[in-house]
Amino acid sequence: MKVKIFENGPIALDTEDEVSVNLDGSTEKKAGPLFLCRCGQSSTKPFCDGTHRKVEFRAPGAELDVG
Repeated sequence: MKVKIFENGPIALDTEDEVSVNLDGSTEKKAGPLFLCRCGQSSTKPFCDGTHRKVEFRAPGAELDVG
């Protein structure tokens, strides 16, 4: 799985694995990149809806390759 943390933006997970994305702990098979909220203001949490731009969220970026 590759993880990219966008500067001033969301976390992108690029995976074909099952990822627990629901508040009740259930899993869903997600293909391709999955964008997760990092600013805490998204109305579609845990997913990013672009609100970080409106609230002028600021944080550094990074890239990780998780085996």
